Order: sequence, then C-alpha cells, then structure tokens
Amino acid sequence: MLDSSQHNLLAQVASMYYEQDMTQNEIGAQLELSRVKVYRLLKQARAEGVVQISINWPIERDPELEKQLIQTFGLKEALVLKTLSTHRSPALQPLGQLAAHYLERVLTDGSTMAVCLGRSTYETINAISPDFQAKVRVAQAMGSMPFSMQEVDSATLARHLAQKLDGEVLYLSSPLMADSVEAAEVLRSQREINRVLMAAREANVALLGIGNLDPVNSGYIKAGFVTPAELAEIVATGAVGDVAGQIYTLEGELHPCDYNRRVIGVTLAELRQIPTTLAVAMGQAKAKAILGGLRTGAINVLCTDDNAAREVLALNTK
Repeated sequence: MLDSSQHNLLAQVASMYYEQDMTQNEIGAQLELSRVKVYRLLKQARAEGVVQISINWPIERDPELEKQLIQTFGLKEALVLKTLSTHRSPALQPLGQLAAHYLERVLTDGSTMAVCLGRSTYETINAISPDFQAKVRVAQAMGSMPFSMQEVDSATLARHLAQKLDGEVLYLSSPLMADSVEAAEVLRSQREINRVLMAAREANVALLGIGNLDPVNSGYIKAGFVTPAELAEIVATGAVGDVAGQIYTLEGELHPCDYNRRVIGVTLAELRQIPTTLAVAMGQAKAKAILGGLRTGAINVLCTDDNAAREVLALNTK
C-alpha cells in the first residue's frame, strides 16, 4: 500500500500533467525532479490507480455469434464485441469495457472474486466504473510476476480492483512459479499462501486472461521462468495456450510439462468449481488458445471479438 506522502506526490504530479496540461519538463523544473523521474511517477500513478483514464468506446455486440458459442461450448454466457473491420482487431480497451459491464452486473456485496494476471484483465478492471462499489473480497489467484511486469501482475490488479470496489484484498505472497516441483509443494503448504488459495478456490467469480504462448509476448519468457527454446519445445509437443498459468493442449488437456506443477495458483480443475469464470481474450491469433481454453471446461463465460469468435467456431469443426 502507498504511504500518504508517496500517494500525495503521485497525485500532485498526475494533476499537473493531466489537469494543468504541464509538460514533464515543466513539472520536473517546478518540483526539482528529472524528466525521467516524472515519467516514472506518472507511470506509477496509473499502475497504482491514483489516476484513471477512461475512454468510452462504442460497444456493439454480435448476438448470433454469442448464441453459437453458448450452444457449441455449453457456456453460461458469451459476450462478442462487433468490430468495424474483418482485417484487424479493435483495441483491447473496448473489450475490457464489455467485460467490465458484465462484472458490474453479476458482482454483489459480500461475494469473492479471484483475479489472474494479464493485459486483458488489466483493461477489464481499469474499465470498471469508480461509481460501482459492491464491497467484494478480491483474492489474488496466481503468484506474482517480477517487478518489471508489475502493471499487469495479479497482486497489482487485485489491489486496484479492491480499491475500486471498496473491498478487501487477499494477497498471495508467492512467486508465480517455484524453482522446482518440490519447492512449489512447500510454498503451497505455507499457512498464509494456502489461506489465500483457498479463498480463490471458493470464489463466486474468477476473472481470467488467455495466453497463446507467443514467444514475443510471453510473460513466462519476460519473467525468466522459461527460455524461448523451452517454450518452443512445449508448443512443439502440443501446447496452445495457458489460463491461470496452466498450459494446455488444443483438446483442452493439461500439458504434461512440469511447469504446470510449479505454478502457484488455482488449477484448471479448481476453476471448474467456481460458479462464474469469465475469460477475456481477443484476436484471431488467439483462436487456438481460446478453443483449447474452452475445451478445458474451466471457462463458462467468454468475452471476445467477432473475428476471434468466428475463427474459434471454424477451428472447432475441423
């Protein structure tokens, strides 16, 4: 949590930049800070939720694709964003707004929400209205990533959401991936870690992202958990995506790699027991990962765009 002096500095810098239209150089000169320091403070202000930027995108859904997804995969609900072009996907922000509207509809006072890391979950949480407060208990459902990825880390997202909802946050004091299977078992047995994992398992709602194991954007590689060669080998042996850090095949089966046993967080089997599991992912490049994720049975509400939805349905018939 921020102390009052740091919170005040972040608010002051953000106000000067966003409300008073001062440049970073002007702010630095007035506060006797370097421009680089001002830039970092502005970035931290957004990551900590001190400043929130909201863009109201036009949200139009595709009911026919939603119906097909629900019938094909037995989903509780499907949210499909209608795009303006078949050649490119829209920005992730409107998809986050669509998912946020759904959460505002289903979250109630006293419920527990499990949060996983990812850019799509970041955009969803960022899009939840500051006026919506349901006093929800927020449980971090995955261990933490290195500081360099703090903006989209599950701990940061859990804190940001709890602050928005005026609720309690439960932190999972563990790295996302242990050094070995044996070390992971030791971490999971720790009382505080087990307590938070238990709360996540018993959540009413889980917010998930879907990764497609793209080596360019892989959080595993950026965090140093996996080398590019190791990830390439996993993909070559049938892996197509990951949900909550769990790597799976196109058929929806857990991949036999030991990385799955080293992840500290909720499992696919545990996600299947949560009443509402909302996965947010977009783009045709993620179609195989989305299809495999749906086949795991760990997702019962999907929020995606129309291009991805069509590709997922087409792949499912092959």
